[in-house]
Amino acid sequence: MGFALYIGKGISWARGTHEYRPMGVAIISATDYFRARDFHPARRCPSRNEQSFQGYFASIGQMNDHLIANRRRTGVKSITRP
Repeated sequence: MGFALYIGKGISWARGTHEYRPMGVAIISATDYFRARDFHPARRCPSRNEQSFQGYFASIGQMNDHLIANRRRTGVKSITRP
């Protein structure tokens, strides 16, 4: 698995692959967490002008950990982690 994470304008989105096949795109609120069911192959990515690339991650858990750390740095309150 592999995921590219972007954050911008109150949303977080990720493009995922699984075994070299596109997993799809997931778009969530900036205060939420990613889950496997959030990814849809037909979903389109937001405009590249609307987000900031955060990095590549090996799992959904790593992305959620990054989101938690980013929220602590910026002072954004989040919902309870699943």
